Amino acid sequence: MRKHLKAQRAALDDAGKAERDRRIGAQVLAWWRRTRPPLLAVYWPLSGEPDLGETYRALVQEGAALALPVVLERHAPLAFAAWTPGEAMASDPLGVAVPATLRTVERPPALLVPCLGFNEHGYRLGYGGGFYDRTLAGGVRPATLGIAYACQAAPFDADAHDVPLDLIVTEETGVE
Repeated sequence: MRKHLKAQRAALDDAGKAERDRRIGAQVLAWWRRTRPPLLAVYWPLSGEPDLGETYRALVQEGAALALPVVLERHAPLAFAAWTPGEAMASDPLGVAVPATLRTVERPPALLVPCLGFNEHGYRLGYGGGFYDRTLAGGVRPATLGIAYACQAAPFDADAHDVPLDLIVTEETGVE
């Protein structure tokens, strides 16, 4: 299923993808304006995930504080580092972009969670590492917005360790 969902996402044309990203970003911005979490975890796009770079810049212009997820050790919850769009980045051992100077922060009260796939019950399919599931399993649960393209909706059963997201945002949803 993961291979199929990656192929569907990769098949999106560039011009259409940019418009999809804009629609998703507008909903994220509307949600943030309504909820105003003191710190929002965002993500660096991998493998064709929605690129919300413009949205991140708009969030910061409106006063949002952002953080990026950081893998400090395998089989552990994610850590988070304060981040501002435009600052110097480096690649972690997994090849993911992280701030060149890590300024770790507590787990943010709200997270944007990229989805490789999602189902009608709010469960997400990721890349199989379990980082987000472990992050959401402990302590006070943060607010979660899954980010995906509509073509990534898929029927699958959740595993016992899976944690449903509060909301999935796609280019076809209407979060205000």
